[in-house]
Amino acid sequence: MSEGEPNNGDPEIERINLQISQSFREVIDETWRERGFNSRSEFIRYALRESVNHPEGAGFWKDLAISEAQFDDGKSRSSEEIKAAYGSDDE
Repeated sequence: MSEGEPNNGDPEIERINLQISQSFREVIDETWRERGFNSRSEFIRYALRESVNHPEGAGFWKDLAISEAQFDDGKSRSSEEIKAAYGSDDE
């Protein structure tokens, strides 16, 4: 952390920078609001804790990031492919 950056007085708190596409940020913003989080940062901290505490779900986050990058590049996977990969049938 560079000098002068606020950490709310807690020496254990460190600021990080994260670069994501605008389209993914828009999805994140819509998601945190819909799920009742107070802020984007709160939602991202929650998602990171869940990924660390439940590593079996880490594959989902990796696939989500890859899918987002592919979408931005004009490539995408069908909903059927996604459902098959995660065993979801929406029923």
